[in-house]
This record gives sequence, structure tokens and C-alpha cells, in this order.
Amino acid sequence: MAALASVTALTLAVSTSAGTGRLTAGTSTATGAGPIALPLSPALGPCMISGRPTVQMSEGIPTGRGYARSTGTVRALTLMVDFPDAPGPGRALDRFEEFFPQTQEWFRTSSYGRLDYRTETPIPGWLRMPKSFHEYGIERGAPFDPGYRQLVRDIVAAADPQVDFQSYDFLNVLVTPNAGPSALDTVLSVTFAGNTEAPVADGVSVANASFVYSRQDDGSGSYRRTGYRVLPHENGHVFGLPDLYTAEGGGAVGHWDIMSEDWGANNDLLGWHKWKLGWLDASQVRCVSAPGTAEYSLTPLARPGGPKLVFVPLDRRSGYAVELRTREGNDETVCRPGVLVYKVDADVDTGMGPVKVHDSHEDSGGCTRSPNVHAELSDATFVPGEEFRDTKRGVRVAVVGAELAGSYRVRVTRE
Repeated sequence: MAALASVTALTLAVSTSAGTGRLTAGTSTATGAGPIALPLSPALGPCMISGRPTVQMSEGIPTGRGYARSTGTVRALTLMVDFPDAPGPGRALDRFEEFFPQTQEWFRTSSYGRLDYRTETPIPGWLRMPKSFHEYGIERGAPFDPGYRQLVRDIVAAADPQVDFQSYDFLNVLVTPNAGPSALDTVLSVTFAGNTEAPVADGVSVANASFVYSRQDDGSGSYRRTGYRVLPHENGHVFGLPDLYTAEGGGAVGHWDIMSEDWGANNDLLGWHKWKLGWLDASQVRCVSAPGTAEYSLTPLARPGGPKLVFVPLDRRSGYAVELRTREGNDETVCRPGVLVYKVDADVDTGMGPVKVHDSHEDSGGCTRSPNVHAELSDATFVPGEEFRDTKRGVRVAVVGAELAGSYRVRVTRE
């Protein structure tokens, strides 16, 4: 099920002339400075790992150029689209309300209020496409697929007379849920992010666009509460975050990040992603680059303020991240509060396992029975008296205590 959660963000290499819907080749360039220009800090420099230029959606810090900003006020243009062979059932605003205001609240909570996500739908009805859904031949969002080129061109052409694209930072397309197969069969939802060549409307590049198709409804009765979560996942790509699920499903990260699993119960982002997006200050991150042993305090990731992330760089491409996860905020399913340890590799492509959570209790079966949650990693956290070891690289992380206020103390050793 987790493997169906989304589709790896891909590049859509097309562009259109402003207001005409006519394709022109290679004339637009994605603008912007990425999610945020993180301040340079000599202390944190060794922990700002980076991937090679050929890596797709690298976990490196800072995020590359071309993605949407992830701090301050961002405006999402949201359009509801249907087709002659799949007319939208009911009001288009009913489809809109499946995702909002829940998506805004999710980002407000995860970012500690640093992302002011504002969505507008200047066309409140269904935006009818000129061709049937079948004619577009949409299949999992292949980057150079002629059908997708045509669909994006038609969306821009249909919306441009009523929309000022210059007023928005990215685009959400909520497709009528009766177009295409059920999400239980195949998930078509996809994001085209950070495109160097993209559709142009009103003189601006539509470089970041998220598409949501059928409903991720597993029949458990939780859709009204959890179904919106496919959109925060797709918007994560708009901000430059990679897919963390792999071909085997959510086995590398489990339910510890919405970029890994967006089905079922709520979950948050990893602390690494919050730093990458500019939601953590430099003072909240500790970089352990020198040999020795030291103790660090960690406050729950869900709470604003306090130290949040300890990072141990292994080389200029990878390292271990350490953070404290508890059942609060967006972390609905945490059944074993404690210290999460995971490896980040900036040289691994999106969807290929750039992050791997280390399980403190391998083959235990986990501690949750929530639907659509990768159970095995649900008890991956380390608690007082337990220790993570990488003897080959000479790294140890011991949880030495928990305080009444909720913070934990960890002792980090690197040889």
C-alpha cells in the first residue's frame, strides 16, 4: 500500500507562450532561490552535505534553485479539473474542501508557523478540459509523455483568461476523482517540481505543479480525516523534498515522514527536512564533526523552540541525524516516543532511498496497528539505556536520560 502513496516527482520539459496555450520549446527558466537561503555558519558547514549535480531532488543542504519558497507567505493557485468523459460529480468546491483547510493547518503545525500557506481558487467551478481523460493517456506522469504536455497546455489555456498566474507561487490541480483508476489500483498523483523548462502563463514559469487524481480511500472510513494528506506530500516536492518510499514500499523510513507514507494516520516531516526547509534555526541544530564525546539535549520535534537536531557527518555526502519524536502535533501514530536515528545520503536520487531509519528493535513487528502504517519501524526509536552503534564508522549515540519537561539527553561519540 505504501508503494502506492505517490509518484516520484519528475520533470515536465514543455513551455507555453503567455495566454496562448501554444507550446514553444525551451524558452522559460525556473526562477527563485529554492525554499530558503540558509545562513552560512562555520559550525554547521561540515553538516551541510551535498549531492552531485546529477542527483534528482537531492537531500543536500541548501536545496537547489527553482523550487517554491517554504517560509513566509506562499500562495497556491488551486484549480479543479474535469473531462467530457468524466464530469465532476457535485460541486467543484466539494473537491476543494477535501484538502483545505487541512493542508494549510498541516503546514502551519509542521513549520511552527513559519510557512503561511494560502490557497486561492479563482475559478470555483470545474475547469472542463477539451479532450476526454482517455484521450490524454495519463499514466503515472511520465515526464515527456505527449498526453501530459497536452493536458498542461490545455489547463493553462483554459485558466489563463480568468487567472493572473503572476500572483501565485505554485499550482495545485485537483482532478475529478472519477477520472482514471482507483488509487487502490494505481496512484496517478504526481508533482512536476523545479523545472528548468515549464509552462509559461502571464510571463511566469509554472515550474512547480502538483496533481491529485483519485481518492486515497482504503475503505477504513478514515478518508474524511486523512485523505487530504496526499496533497502535503505532493507539495513537499514543490518545496524540493524527495520521495522517501522505495520500490519495496515504506520500508526505509516508514511512517516517520510524510514523504515516505501519506496514506492513513497523520505524520510529520523529519527534522532534517525541517532544517532543509528553513523551519529550524541554526541554533537548533548541532553539528558533530570533530572526534570526541559530548552530550546534547533534544526537545520534541513537534514543539516550537529548543534544540531539535544533532547531525554527525560521515563525509561530504552523508551523515547520521538524531532527533526526538513524541505523539503530539502532526505525529499522530507515535507509539514509542524516543530518539530517532537515521542516515541521510545526499547522493541518492528521489525514490531510491536517500534516507534510512535505523530500527532499535529489528524484526519486532512494531508497536502500532494503525491502518496503512509501516508497523515494523513504528518502534524504531531509542529510549534511555539504549544505544545506536556504527562500529565501522566509529559512531555511537546513547540515550542517557529523559527529563520531566519532555526533553531527552543523548551522548554522541565519534572516533
